[in-house]
Parts: sequence; structure tokens; C-alpha cells
Amino acid sequence: MPVTICLHFETHCLAGNLNRRYSVSMEAGVEKKRVISPKSKKRGRRNREIPRKEVPLSDDIEDIGFSKDETLQIRASLFEWYDENQRDLPWRRISSGFDERDKRGYAVWVSEVMLQQTRVSTVIDYFKRWMNKWPTLHHLAQASLEEVNEMWAGLGYYRRVRFLLQGAKEVVEEGGSFPETVSELRKIKGIGDYTAGAIASIAFNKAVPVVDGNVVRVISRLKAISANPKDAATVKSFWKLAGQLVDPSRPGDFNQALMELGATLCSLSNPGCAACPISAQCHALSLSRQNESVHVSDYPTKVVKAKQRHEFSAVSVVEILDCQEMTGPQSSGKYILVKRPDEGLLAGLWEFPSILLEKEADLASRRKAIDNFLQSSFNLDLKESTRIVSREDIGECVHVFSHIRLKMYVELLVLHPKGNRSIDYKNLDRESITWKYVDGKNLGSMGLTSGVRKVYTMVQKHKQTEQATIPERRKTAVRR
Repeated sequence: MPVTICLHFETHCLAGNLNRRYSVSMEAGVEKKRVISPKSKKRGRRNREIPRKEVPLSDDIEDIGFSKDETLQIRASLFEWYDENQRDLPWRRISSGFDERDKRGYAVWVSEVMLQQTRVSTVIDYFKRWMNKWPTLHHLAQASLEEVNEMWAGLGYYRRVRFLLQGAKEVVEEGGSFPETVSELRKIKGIGDYTAGAIASIAFNKAVPVVDGNVVRVISRLKAISANPKDAATVKSFWKLAGQLVDPSRPGDFNQALMELGATLCSLSNPGCAACPISAQCHALSLSRQNESVHVSDYPTKVVKAKQRHEFSAVSVVEILDCQEMTGPQSSGKYILVKRPDEGLLAGLWEFPSILLEKEADLASRRKAIDNFLQSSFNLDLKESTRIVSREDIGECVHVFSHIRLKMYVELLVLHPKGNRSIDYKNLDRESITWKYVDGKNLGSMGLTSGVRKVYTMVQKHKQTEQATIPERRKTAVRR
């Protein structure tokens, strides 16, 4: 007769508050796990196998908290690790002295906006260039939107830099003194809870928490929280827990340490638990050691992302030649760039003439759409006012935004104005669309968005290929 030892414990899924009761038994040295629901216990229904990511958790996320001893241990361990391992980053080198407070607040603001959904390694060079051009808030307030867009090109989420410029102007207009508290910072355009907490704690030593994706990941693992991290109530609880942990004497360093831990050791899919300074307090790690079906990377709960919508556009790289002799792959005329509307996706940025299509379209349909756009926007009639030197279908490329997958059909349209005609902007459209000529030599050095740069790279490669094939064509012609 085999000896059976049964242990029972309860767990609750925070996302749905569903009670579970587990039975762990040892029969003949073999461990077996079963889940017993309250209903099955009463009705004698057959027990089900334990689901993979069901693990022991607290009854309600509202009841979860850090004890005083736990908080002190986490702070001490995290500071010891951070003081030894923190990365040398340019925004951390700015003095926190009284005379430098405004400059430090400004630097933290710029760096935090840049760091949102962008890798630290990418941000470093952008930050240095930015601070060299606009070393203070007052310098930035004098900049134009086009200037900051060019400096920002490649970081994406251009709405953020627009708000950064607008916020700088607001602060200067209000007297120029940089706000120091979360409540004051939240009044500035574009500054939300996270950015306000980061500036207040890092630059001005205010004992306030910050919660970003890294902090959510660390705390959800410390407490094995399986609630939906995007849910409003869950987000509020993460802020409460982060507020319990933040150190009152070194709040900025603590917040940076917590974010740094999440960005390095406590990574999304491959956490370095062996080297983690607070692994002794990590409930997710403890559960993973007790149950092989549980992994630290199960936390936080993965949320299904909204499906990207597919869009299509026809892009015409329009090159205007200055004289008739400038033809062929060696030509280098001026390109037309169009400024996008001031609202919406990529607001206020420059791109090649393009038009959204309702669906995938054939070459004839795309060219007709482009011709209509050039006619309505620039009064450019390809038959009457210009001579088409060449018009070539370059190919397709895909550019992915967070919520859009854009397929671009790219053509190179080389034009030469007829007679003394020039391409003029229609007065009726001046309020809704602007455009300019850009010399081919300067286009490559402009601050173009990554999508526009993809298109321009395609055109340059096409021209180089065409240029390389010309000698071969001539040789073939001679042989014939």
C-alpha cells in the first residue's frame, strides 16, 4: 500500500480573483499536483491538472504590500548593487548642486523623454547632440519645431518632441524657473506621471516613485503579481508599491536603480536571477524553485497587443532637373519634400510626395493617384508644364509603426520644366500643406524620419545600379 502525503494551499488569480485550491501528493516517491475547485469538492467531480501559470498569490492586489523589514532589505541590497554597477550616462554627470538645479531638471526631462521606448545606447548620442545645441531650457524655447524635429529624427514618437518644445516655451513664459514638484510638473504640456516623478526625484530629490515598464517587471516578480499590468486598477497598485519602496534619503538614485535593474538583470525573457541583488525577496523566483512549470519570466502577465492595421501608400520621389543636359543616373537636381499636417501621425515632418491608398493597387492606379496629388498640390501637370525625363518603379518597402504596418510603393520621377515654367505652390492649399526644394547633396544629411530614409536609400541604390550598368550597355552596343 503506497503512502500518500497531501499538502493543501490556496491561491487567487488577481486578474479574475478566482479561488483555487491545490493538492500536492507523494505516491511511491512520485509527486503529483491536482487542482481542487470548491464546486468539485462538493460534487465529487474529477480533479483537473494544475494549469501552467496558476501559482500561489495574495487574495487581492489591493492587499499586497512590502513590510518594513522587506523594504529596508530591498533598499540596502539595491543601493549596494547600483553604487557598484550603475552605467556611466551623460545625464547622470550633471551636478545636482543648487546652482545647477534647473539645468539638471532640464537634462533629466530631455533624457527621460528620449528614453521612452528607445534603447539607452541609441539615446546617448542623441542626448549629447541635443544638449550641445540647446544646453538650457531657455535655448530650447527659442528653437523652431522644424529644428527639433530634425534633431529628433530617428527616435520616433515625434509627438513627444513637439510637447517637449511646447513645454519649454511654457516654462520660460511663466518666468523660467524649473518646477520641482510632481503637481507643478504635471501642469506642463507633455509631462505625465512617470516623467514628473523621474524629474522630481532624480533632479530635485523628492521622495516620489516612478513606474515604467522596467519597474512594473521588477515589482510584479517581487510579489508574483499576475494581474493585467495594463489594467487601470493594477497600474494604480504598482504606483502604491513603488511608493512604499522609494528611499526618502536617496529617492532619485533608488528610482534609477530600480529601473536599471529591470533594464539589465531583470530582463523580459532571460532574467539573470543568479546575479540579482534582491533575488532573496523575489516571490516569483521562489515559486519557480518550488514548481518547475512556473518561470520568473511568466511575470508580468503578457498582454495581447492590438493587431496592427495594414496601410498602403504610393511614394513618388520627384527630382526636378535644372537644365536639360542633366539626365541619366549621374543627374543631381532638386527634390520636392512635402510637410505633413501639424496634427496626426508624424505631424509637421518632411517626406517625399505620397498618398495613402485604400488597398494594394497596380502600377497604373498608383501613378494616376500620384498625378492627381501633384496636380492638386503643386499645380504640376506632367503633360503640360513638364517633360518626364524618366519614371521608374523602384520597388516596395515596409515601415512598421507601433500600430500600423505601412507598405510603400516607391517610384523615381525625374522631371524637367518646359520653357520658363516653374513649379508653384497653389495659394488655396498653402494653409494645409507646405513644400520645399532640397538639393540632392543636402538631402542625405537632413534629419529624415526612418521611413523617409528607407525610401531615399532605395532611390540611391537604384541610381548606383543604373550607373554601374551603363558601361556594360555601351560595351555590348560596340560589340554589336
